[in-house]
Amino acid sequence: MPIVPSPDPVAVARPTDGDAAPRRPTVADAMISRPKALPADASVADVRAVLADDHVVMALLTEDGVLRGTLLREDLPDTAPDAAPALPLSRLVGRIVAPAAPLADVHELLLRTGRRRLAVVDEEGRLLGLLCLTRRRTGYCSDAGVAERARSRRCAPGPGSPRSA
Repeated sequence: MPIVPSPDPVAVARPTDGDAAPRRPTVADAMISRPKALPADASVADVRAVLADDHVVMALLTEDGVLRGTLLREDLPDTAPDAAPALPLSRLVGRIVAPAAPLADVHELLLRTGRRRLAVVDEEGRLLGLLCLTRRRTGYCSDAGVAERARSRRCAPGPGSPRSA
């Protein structure tokens, strides 16, 4: 499967120790390293359930660790039957990026195109992570932030509990 490179190189320098040239941050520096993924044979209903969480912008479909497709809410027509396979509605073009791509370039691309997510894949198409631009578009989601949100949801009081009023 060919990987479509991200266009638009721009660079941001990060200070380093010693006399070494500054290292430019890459997508790998900012990506979530353990994104949630569905199997490639997931149904439309499975994807709708994942996308029901307002923090989830892109559903990832994988097979043996290889990214086979991505889906946004707008990819799922209301007329698509819940039992239908989701993969034929998915796409990769314009939604993937290499981990070594300069972060500044990709940030500029995301801002220019209005997108907030890109799946990070290696040369063979293996899913390595997910680049997640925050809602304010000023930074990136982190593994720690995702874990904290998951913890807070598990600990949140349920409807009808004394603390939920």
